[in-house]
Amino acid sequence: MERTGKGIDRRTLLIGGGAGIGLVLAWAVWPRAYVPNLSARDKETAFGAWLKIAENGQVTVAIPQCEYGQGVFTTLPQLLADQLGADWRMVGVEQAPLNPIYANSLALDALFPDVFPERLKRVWAERNLAMLTGGSTSMRSFETPLRSAGAGARALLCKAAARRWGVDWQECDTANGHVVHDQKRLRFGELAAEAAGEKLPDDLPFREGETGRLAGTPAPRLDGPGKVDGSANFAADIRLPGMVFAALRQGPIGTVKLAAIDEAAAAKVPGMLHIVKNELWVATVANNWWAASQALDAISPRFEVAAKVESETIQAALDAALESDGERMASAGDLAPVFKDARVVAAEYRVGLALHAAIEPVCATAVWEEGRVRLWLPTQAPGFARDAVANVLGVSASDVVIHPMLAGGSFGQNLEHQAAAQAALIAREVKKPVQLMWSRGETCVQNRFRPPAVGRMTARLGANGSISGWLAKIAAPRTGHELARRLTGGGGATGAALATGGIGDAAAVAGARPPYRIPALAIDHHPAEIGVPTGYWRSGAHSYTAFFTESFIDELAHVADIEAFSFRIAMLGGEPRLARCLSTVTSLGGWQGGLPGSGQGLACHAFGGSYIAVMAEASVGGDQRVQVDRLIAAVDCGRVVNPSVVEQQIEGGLIFGLAAALGATTGITANRPDARSLRDLDLPRLADCPQIMVELIASDADPGGASELAVPPVAPAIANALYAATGVRLRQLPLIPGGE
Repeated sequence: MERTGKGIDRRTLLIGGGAGIGLVLAWAVWPRAYVPNLSARDKETAFGAWLKIAENGQVTVAIPQCEYGQGVFTTLPQLLADQLGADWRMVGVEQAPLNPIYANSLALDALFPDVFPERLKRVWAERNLAMLTGGSTSMRSFETPLRSAGAGARALLCKAAARRWGVDWQECDTANGHVVHDQKRLRFGELAAEAAGEKLPDDLPFREGETGRLAGTPAPRLDGPGKVDGSANFAADIRLPGMVFAALRQGPIGTVKLAAIDEAAAAKVPGMLHIVKNELWVATVANNWWAASQALDAISPRFEVAAKVESETIQAALDAALESDGERMASAGDLAPVFKDARVVAAEYRVGLALHAAIEPVCATAVWEEGRVRLWLPTQAPGFARDAVANVLGVSASDVVIHPMLAGGSFGQNLEHQAAAQAALIAREVKKPVQLMWSRGETCVQNRFRPPAVGRMTARLGANGSISGWLAKIAAPRTGHELARRLTGGGGATGAALATGGIGDAAAVAGARPPYRIPALAIDHHPAEIGVPTGYWRSGAHSYTAFFTESFIDELAHVADIEAFSFRIAMLGGEPRLARCLSTVTSLGGWQGGLPGSGQGLACHAFGGSYIAVMAEASVGGDQRVQVDRLIAAVDCGRVVNPSVVEQQIEGGLIFGLAAALGATTGITANRPDARSLRDLDLPRLADCPQIMVELIASDADPGGASELAVPPVAPAIANALYAATGVRLRQLPLIPGGE
């Protein structure tokens, strides 16, 4: 074996090559250690990268994930506090600083799964500060380090107390923020400084047993009080001395450059201060945002557009892709002999563009001082945002400081960093602190949409009604590859990996492999160039692949003349957790077999290490609007840290899935989305919300994701229910009776 360096196999250095690419050096597998940079204030003691304990007993947990309502500022600290033996009333949370220690390589699998070889993902994530929130990976990525941090700090505190008391530290315990031994008690705050000087034991003693545990309890949310009383700060709440406000307009889809503006018109708007132009956008800066917005309208920006994009051109691109070459992304068995000369069942399904529809418009605040910039923004990727800002300003990444903020929703929207770069450029130009906020219309127009897709499904039924062959041909944009280029800049290892890969994108067909036992199957991706930017949207491609799969399964059950629950359960021998969810939901919901007129439908799905089954009851009213009366969900997401937060996320996911089933989409006319406001999206209102029931199934399995789990199965469950109610099969999202 040839060696090119200390402990490095020559073959591990090369991860890509070819004409125009050259040789790309990988960050190979040598050992590394990163120094924690969690700052401790006066009277605080830091314990590594994850927690601090103050003299008054306050425990502060550093969380690297973005809190956008999914509850990570509660569930992740709860893991650590449980092992520490902390008093929940004395636990707080703060955003972790940028550090490779907090890299989330598991999120790379969720966002762009086939870009990096498996052996390089962790290294690449660390070297590129991939602190990512997305793909329901927070609990799965950080359960172990947070539990270990809590257990380690607990051992150190016990050692410090034992030294004072002259006893064996292993005879000590912790409870409610105290170290205890018999009748003796010492508060964490009294011991913190001494404990930090103790040495960790070789084997960490994790807390066991069921008594006195925080994990598994509905502990109150740490972010709840601030959001209720208004004291929680979001990006739009930032106020700095001398701050000005910016409104910005970018061109429609396919913009080449800013063509013209009427600068003189802006001067007539009271409060107007500056105009900042870029090749692709223009911003107006004023002493208040309303004035900036009025000035932006007054200057009437005009843009040069490269090519016409319409709803019809998008559908044509998808259809053309489906008839062109694709790439096989997953397979089992040999499909050719199964389909040869066989009678098959086929159906085609479509989904449209979907907007993120986050309650918080895109916003960022920036200050430029002496060659350095500070930014306050809601971000799911602070490391990537920092690098993007440094690149656009032409400064070192060390001269960019990111202050991550709470986010109002997001659903994937805040993975993107356009506003951060724009705010930084404006701040440098005007030499004042500036808050940039996109209008709701701008947020809609510039959305990185959930991609449209077409699924052409084909299957063969066996003599006993089981599925013997399955082919899914999915036409969709390469959203995962597109996202990887945008977030990372598209150069280096990322560019090489994308250039040397196949034409298919695993992210575009994520969730398309059925969970059922099927002897021969294949999943093909047919990449479509639609001319519209797409991005990650809550649950990613699962939001449409589950619709394809579970709707088609229902159709096959009817062709086989087998009741839909029995048809599914007979093929779930290899997925007992999913089978249990399905059995539970039919029992809870009073499943009537999906009989004609019952208005009941089923769907199930696996996502992020978790399992869910949904039963829907729906009908079509006299006004031809879909009415969903009930949604029942049975969920197995492994060990549950906080059942209240999980229930909230499942309930929220069901409503989000309902919105995606009945609206949340847009057409494109003259390169602009038809939806320019939340009102245009036909989102469910309180009066439209069905009765919801959620059952959490007890499980000892490792924790799985919860925040996105409930979104994918809702649309197919409703579609299947509508078929039972009306006898009409709707194969397009949103579900519009009479729309096909």
